[in-house]
Amino acid sequence: MSGLTKVILITSALGLAACDNVTGGNSGGTSLNGGGAGSVADETSPAYFNQEIGDRVLFVVDQSSLTTQAQGILLAQSNWLLANTDYTVTIEGHADEQGTREYNLALGARRANSAQEYLVSRGIASNRIKVVSYGKERPLEICSDESCYSQNRRAVTILTGGLTG
Repeated sequence: MSGLTKVILITSALGLAACDNVTGGNSGGTSLNGGGAGSVADETSPAYFNQEIGDRVLFVVDQSSLTTQAQGILLAQSNWLLANTDYTVTIEGHADEQGTREYNLALGARRANSAQEYLVSRGIASNRIKVVSYGKERPLEICSDESCYSQNRRAVTILTGGLTG
């Protein structure tokens, strides 16, 4: 058997084995949809945190104070972080495109700090949280309309540690 044939056979076998693991086949793999480690159904996973808890809170125009809805999301985040102590976070502050770059960087910082202060008030150690402001530099939505602006006025909690095993 030639070297090229061996490489092709090995690559094919590895590819089939990977497919079997993704679908939860007989080789003992975990289904991505079935609740294995790292899936949305795994309450300790980043996927669960992002999709079920929520990784972002929204703000009112020119404000950095937390709405009742934002406090609810941050409360759920703090409970998750208290239960999953291996994780650290970075909170990104964002603003819409209205206003100057400098104003929006400062506003983004105030928003990120508001989220950080809330998490710390709920028992998360401050050394587990970093904050950064992007101002208007990283919009989610791009248009000059309130529907876009409202999505860009946010603080996003990014999991930056964990799964260190």
